[in-house]
Amino acid sequence: MAADWVTISSLATAGGTLVLAVATFGSVRSANRAARVAEESLLAGIRPLLMPSRFDDPKQKVGFADNHFVAVDGGCGTAEVTDEAVYLTLSIRNAGNGIAVLHGWRFHPRRVMGSDYHPNVDEFRRLTRDLYIPSGDVGFWQGAFREAGGPEFGEARAAILAREPVTVELLYSDHQGAQRIISLFSLLPREDGRWMATVSRHWSIDRPDPR
Repeated sequence: MAADWVTISSLATAGGTLVLAVATFGSVRSANRAARVAEESLLAGIRPLLMPSRFDDPKQKVGFADNHFVAVDGGCGTAEVTDEAVYLTLSIRNAGNGIAVLHGWRFHPRRVMGSDYHPNVDEFRRLTRDLYIPSGDVGFWQGAFREAGGPEFGEARAAILAREPVTVELLYSDHQGAQRIISLFSLLPREDGRWMATVSRHWSIDRPDPR
């Protein structure tokens, strides 16, 4: 009979330990889930998303390192050619919740559609100065080709002078350098001589894409 009580006591202890383990496992899973939700909420709160600015947004003055200046209208960009350089700008608005920090860019002398294209981060040109765009505000991107003998200079110059649509990919992140995104912008020539800015697709580099 004593042996039975020992057995019963051992089984009860084992059962209690199992219940405690299950409860602990459930608590840990719940805590981890809550932590992931909190982290996602924090990241969403500082995540940028760049779009073309609106046509009624203010005109912006953009200066280049060689003292070349352009004025870019809301909803537009500029594409100018000289013998020494090709100058490009975009007027953009940050529709996300966090500050956008621009890192790099890539140019295509044609219109690229996001449905049949995927970017390569290693092929981006690094910006020569930091550009920040606050949440809910407008800002600009600028880039230039200065090597007159280079193939990119020649392709960009020919496309712009022919008034052909061109594409600019922008690489940017939140203010901590994370949540990198690539947005695919196009500059479309208008009859009034301006270049209208559009965006066709966004890619998430450091997190799953939404599609």
